[in-house]
Amino acid sequence: MDCRKRSRTNAPLSLASTLALALAAPAIATEAPHDGDPVPGKSHLGCDGMDARACVGQAITAMGGRQKLGAIGNVHYQTTGHTALTEQSYRQQPFITAYERDDLMLDFDKGRLVRVAHVTWPESDPHQSEITQTLVATPHAGVYRGEKGDSPCSLADLDTTRDALALGPERLLLNASAASDLHYAPSQWLRGTAHSVVEFTWEGAPIRVLLNASNHLPDAMESTRTFHDFWYAWGDVRQRVYFDNWHLFQGLVLPTNLVELRNDVPWQSTQIVDANFNNKLDDKSFAMDAAVASKSAQSKGWDRPFSDKSRIELAPGIELYRGSWSTTLIKQDDGVLVLEAPISSTFAQGILAKAHDEYPNTPIKGVLTSSDSWPHIAGVRQAVAEGLPVYALDLNRPLLARLVSSPHSLHPDALQTQPRAPHWIDVAKKTEIGRGANRVVLYPLRGASTERQYMVYFPQHHLLYASDTLALNADHSLYDPQLMHEVVQAVEREHLQVDTVYAMHEGPTPWNDVLKLVSAAAN
Repeated sequence: MDCRKRSRTNAPLSLASTLALALAAPAIATEAPHDGDPVPGKSHLGCDGMDARACVGQAITAMGGRQKLGAIGNVHYQTTGHTALTEQSYRQQPFITAYERDDLMLDFDKGRLVRVAHVTWPESDPHQSEITQTLVATPHAGVYRGEKGDSPCSLADLDTTRDALALGPERLLLNASAASDLHYAPSQWLRGTAHSVVEFTWEGAPIRVLLNASNHLPDAMESTRTFHDFWYAWGDVRQRVYFDNWHLFQGLVLPTNLVELRNDVPWQSTQIVDANFNNKLDDKSFAMDAAVASKSAQSKGWDRPFSDKSRIELAPGIELYRGSWSTTLIKQDDGVLVLEAPISSTFAQGILAKAHDEYPNTPIKGVLTSSDSWPHIAGVRQAVAEGLPVYALDLNRPLLARLVSSPHSLHPDALQTQPRAPHWIDVAKKTEIGRGANRVVLYPLRGASTERQYMVYFPQHHLLYASDTLALNADHSLYDPQLMHEVVQAVEREHLQVDTVYAMHEGPTPWNDVLKLVSAAAN
């Protein structure tokens, strides 16, 4: 019988019957728990009656046993993955993505790694997006190999190396089991499933491991740390690494997919596509220039100090301090403006101190922050801590509000130790500051790639600061011509007369030269 025909011939239900059916129907399920929510009224699910060390031992057994897990002396992985470029996506979320295919050797016995990374970088110019980098590192020193020799790796690379050797799935449970302070933490939900949680301290940071109550495998690792990459700006960053897509390898059950979230942002995903264990290793593969490698651990990372060694007077009272991230002091009749507070509170503290030294007894009128790139805004916390007005693009206010309210308890800065409310001045349209020769006018760019930036114009000097748009390649061509194309459009829209332009990463450049470069890129 055709059930559809039958349903159409049935007489409609009476109101009383409808109500009766509704009352008899099972209640709609409540919202599923979110990852990280506590499991109410439960103790150590799947580990009842065990202490934390026995619970971890049970998880080790689920992965294949302590003997087999501990016998992994080295691994050779082929991986593919992607990273969200959170720090520099032109419109923030959803983020631009970089892609990577790696050849990775991890030597657990001697504490070292070699990673050959083939990266596809989406922000590169055409035909320049493919990059190959070779990192050789230990937890304490490392280098990048190049045609001209080794160069020091970053503090972030050392962090990544330490994590891979100690907190990856091959060693995580073994290190937890050996920790003297291993203990239970409150049980949590993860992907709708209850998990026991154990916690231990690793290099000063509490590490939590979430153990599935049913199969006892470690489904995730959590920590709260200060990172030395672009996430440094956010202080205490919540990290969760999911372990998934479990496979059987030589009697071991190991995850082949690692997905890392930071502050709840899906940041990085890595998939193992091939794996080999306990290969015969050639020490030459791990060789590096020891003198160069030692410099990697000496780096200040993103907490670098301000330097006034490269100073350019753009006009009387307008001083550019060039570096990887440049800043400008603008002396006006009634005070000083600081154009950009990048990198860190330490760096911003230095440029603000320089303003006081250069112009004693002259107030700092405000700090101009012209874009949303995380390294460009990291020092805004120091400006807020010193009670200075901050001129921010209207579209960037939510991001900046999160930045200044982010906890920095692990490495306290001035705003953490002495909190105060920010004084925002929105730049939503043409905004003039000051009078006289060094009067400035702020103009939101509003382009497709420059939507979160504003430019700073000095009318008396026909000088333009173009935020984060102007950068020249080694052959003097434009890096990402679209950015300067949008600046040219904005200059024409606002009827500005420009002789010279400069930006966060580029020194003063004749405007006519830029026009020619934009025109050449368009043809």
